[in-house]
Amino acid sequence: MGRTSDAKAKLLSVAFDLIHENSYGSVGVEQICQRAKVNKGSFYYFFKTKTDLVVAAYEEHWRVKEPDYERIFSPHNPPLKRLELWCGYIREVQKQRHKKYEQVCGCPYTSVGGELATQDKKMRLKTRDLIDRHVEYLAAAIADAMTAGRIETGDAEIKATLVHAFVVGLLLRAKIYNDLKVLNHLEAGIFGLIGAKAPKPHS
Repeated sequence: MGRTSDAKAKLLSVAFDLIHENSYGSVGVEQICQRAKVNKGSFYYFFKTKTDLVVAAYEEHWRVKEPDYERIFSPHNPPLKRLELWCGYIREVQKQRHKKYEQVCGCPYTSVGGELATQDKKMRLKTRDLIDRHVEYLAAAIADAMTAGRIETGDAEIKATLVHAFVVGLLLRAKIYNDLKVLNHLEAGIFGLIGAKAPKPHS
């Protein structure tokens, strides 16, 4: 395969899938190239290192899913409804990945970020950047809920950080137990953290 944009797109997609399914450390450049059907020469034409590829792959993954976040967290949706929609979105994404990989995969960003935080500064900073983008959406929804009088006033960013940390932890538990039902508790935890009445439990 030549050094085309198609080769780059395949490398990005395959790298994300392989690492999310397994781990950063267990996946090598040769394995990525074989799955993508791209030769190593093409790989090194686009990327200097595996880390460079993974950083780009995770950024591309965010670019693809960002429209979903814009839809879910649109100001046209009531603030607490945004959080409820987000919970449903998380469950649906994990359900699709479980069907594809036959296992719960958890959060792709924090999985690789936790694995490499003390080893690779570039990957750690990219993970932080992606986490911050999630927290920004959450903080805006929580701030709007405060303004609307739906929850007590406070520091929206701190609450958003706690919400995100809870969700990451629940995703990790679902991954370890390989059990999607763990994610039925998303709303209860999130709404409890921000001091709001949780919607009807998901089952």
